[in-house]
Formats: sequence, structure tokens, C-alpha cells
Amino acid sequence: MHRPGHYGGSLLAYAPVGFLVVAAGAVELAIAGGAVAVAGAMVPDWDQRVPFVRHRGPTHTVWFALLVGAVLGAAGALVGSGVGVGGAVVLGVFGFVVGVTIVVGHLLADVLTPMGIRPFEPLRDDEYTLDVAKAANPVANYALLALGAVASVVAFLAGGAVAGFLGV
Repeated sequence: MHRPGHYGGSLLAYAPVGFLVVAAGAVELAIAGGAVAVAGAMVPDWDQRVPFVRHRGPTHTVWFALLVGAVLGAAGALVGSGVGVGGAVVLGVFGFVVGVTIVVGHLLADVLTPMGIRPFEPLRDDEYTLDVAKAANPVANYALLALGAVASVVAFLAGGAVAGFLGV
């Protein structure tokens, strides 16, 4: 997919996380996480700028998702450490989840294309594709963006309703 589709994929993947964070009463954190998810949506495609790295190669794997999660988890822990160990743990875990979600959202968008992905490479060479639309298809890209935006709004509103019900 192209940029709009990947933004939508990130929003769609982040929506359940955002719901839980809003339901827990941390609206600002949920919004910040969503912003980071959208900002990082194109990170796996940085492979196109690195010589000798195949597109949809190592940056399109579950291993890269774990790496991005670890980097954002460390950043979250560092930010959270300013308020103590509890803050470091909470923001570290949150950062890890957002980082993994960024790459998973990207992979979910790319699995819709005929080229597909090999998410377990180099351990397994299995290719996964749903072959729904070509990556350059503007209708598919904007439909995925719209789906991600709608899912995010629904998750935010539903999380707010749960938080209100729980009195959080």
C-alpha cells in the first residue's frame, strides 16, 4: 500500500489499544499513542532507502515489529522514569505495544496486496497475501484510511463510554 493505506492500517491496528487506554481514563496518552502510530506508519518502508535491503524484506517481519517495540518501549520507560518506577513500567509497556502495533498495522496493509509479505523470514519463507488490491490502487488506499479513521473514532467513543460507566 501507499502512505494513506498505511496510515489507515496503523489507525486500524491501534484502535483496540486506544480503546483500552481511553477506557482506563488516560485519554491524552491514547491520543499521543495514536499520533505516534500514524507518524511511524511508514517506518517499515525505510527499507527502500537502504542499499542492499530488499523491499518487504527484514523490515516487514515480526522480528522488526519486536525491534521497533523494544525501541519505543525503551523510550517510553525513559520518559516514564521521571515519575518513578511505576511510570517507567507503564510507559515502557505502552511504548512497546505502540511500536509493535505500528509494524503490524503496516504488515496488515501490505498483506492486502498481490506482492504480500513474508513475516517470519528468515525462519520461514511462507508468503502471505490476500490479493485484494494493488499497492498503488488509490481507492483501496483511501478506503483503508477511512476504515482506520472510523475504527479510531468508534474506539475512542466506546472507550470514553466505558470509562464513564466505570467512573474512571
